[in-house]
Amino acid sequence: MPLVPLAAAREAALEAIVPAAPESLPLLDAHGRFLAVDVRASRSLPGCDNSAMDGWAVRAEETRGANRDRPTRLRVVDTVYAGSLPSRALAPGEAARVFTGAPIPTGADAVVRQEAARAADDGRHVDLFIGVEPGHDIRRAGEEVLAGAPLFTAGQRVSASVLGVLASLGETTARVRPAPRVAVLATGDELVAPGRPAQPHQVYESNLMLVAALAREAGADVRHLTRARDDAEALREAVRQLSPEVDVLVTTGGASVGDKDLVKQVLTTLGARFFVDGVALKPGKPVAVARLADTAIVVLPGNPGAASVAFDQFARPLLLKHQGVLETRRRVRARLSEPRHKQAGLTYLITTTLEPGDDGVVARLRPQGAGQILQNVHGEGWALLPPGRADFAQGDWVDVELFDRPRHDAVEARA
Repeated sequence: MPLVPLAAAREAALEAIVPAAPESLPLLDAHGRFLAVDVRASRSLPGCDNSAMDGWAVRAEETRGANRDRPTRLRVVDTVYAGSLPSRALAPGEAARVFTGAPIPTGADAVVRQEAARAADDGRHVDLFIGVEPGHDIRRAGEEVLAGAPLFTAGQRVSASVLGVLASLGETTARVRPAPRVAVLATGDELVAPGRPAQPHQVYESNLMLVAALAREAGADVRHLTRARDDAEALREAVRQLSPEVDVLVTTGGASVGDKDLVKQVLTTLGARFFVDGVALKPGKPVAVARLADTAIVVLPGNPGAASVAFDQFARPLLLKHQGVLETRRRVRARLSEPRHKQAGLTYLITTTLEPGDDGVVARLRPQGAGQILQNVHGEGWALLPPGRADFAQGDWVDVELFDRPRHDAVEARA
């Protein structure tokens, strides 16, 4: 079967899952989820004109020309705190003591901060040492957002800042997409659980931890971590037990064409529908995406380096689509730090760090193999070596897909 190009395979794989139905969660429980609906401001922020400083509410025209040698003296008629209301409007020649966040009395149009004034000894007047213009140190009603204005769009990740804004509007819940329930199934007779003795020819099973953590980073609720031998019946039973309990089942190992690579064979006998089976990608070529009843299944290679790339390119987009979003990563152009030979028909994704160079940004390629994972610890992105070319020289320009600060758009908005 011919290998599918990476972009086409990613598009086909997304058909294995649909966005989950929205749910309303208490604000803190919604942290890290994605909004399922657009949000408009239910009130203006701020809700009224208020003081930006501790000071004195005044008529700006009455401060004109004031300085320390010739201060303006006004009669103090009120004190207003944040959360309280002025007791009266200001008449000419009057001022009100105000504190940060306090509503501005009618008749006042500016605030003189307390550092530029001094209460008179009689306690009934204040001397102002500066002149101010109308609006000085006043936060206007709705200057941040007006009631009814668009605030957030569906697909917005609910960060701490978003939670703060929603709470400031009086909201107690947010309408979001639920976390996908995930199970991870690692296969391989060579695997030994961490914490147990391992012989040199054996391998500590790291993919359960790796894949579970990657799934959590993509917003998943990891429910099960299971190991299975390279045995068709054992694999079949594990899949039968796990798949009905989760939205996405991720397997690692047994994905290729060796005698003990049985995962795809088992899925076929169970009636799974395959959307992707083999991709023109390195590392990660054997990756597959299928659906068994209501569960999406991602079949990852067993080598940790290949598993991390395949997860990133296929499992992560599925988990995000379940949450109602498609992810777009930022890309930058950079020069290769070294020459690289590759198979012409494959897309290579190579872990990269970026550094400034004499002629643009340099993509510093990290040592990488399908069975290696250490290079990802400090990686900033993937250097993309596209198909159709076998040799890249030092200094050649390539795209680098960055891991940080991706954009998330609602699936419906990108349909």
